[in-house]
Amino acid sequence: MVSRLKECYRLKKVITYGTYDLLHYGHINLLKRAKELGDYLIVGLSTDEFNALKNKKAYHSYENRKLILEAIRYVDEVIPEENWEQKINDIKKHDIDVFVMGDDWKGKFDFLKEYCEVVYLPRTVGISTTKIKNDLLAVKNG
Repeated sequence: MVSRLKECYRLKKVITYGTYDLLHYGHINLLKRAKELGDYLIVGLSTDEFNALKNKKAYHSYENRKLILEAIRYVDEVIPEENWEQKINDIKKHDIDVFVMGDDWKGKFDFLKEYCEVVYLPRTVGISTTKIKNDLLAVKNG
């Protein structure tokens, strides 16, 4: 009886990953839609060291990006993303039901379907961190 009750009240857990630098409404939209797929949303946040391996440089430090994400009502937990290979371990460790990424990654994480549901959400049209950086650069050089 107790084990059946635990199963009835088990949270449906969702995970997504990203750098989440220069936070914008596209990020919020993705996090909101990811949270709607379950009860508990975990964000794997790329560390500064991992971003360097990807040849990316965030404006905000990992600690500041984590602080910002933790303040968003859709996010329940933030964990560090330190390498490409950790996703399977994260899914197992955190008992994840749904893995979510933007559709610009479509097909790249299908290998995770063995462990959980994989969902690619459409990107928010008209906004991206790259667009913000390019717009700022244009103003600076204007």
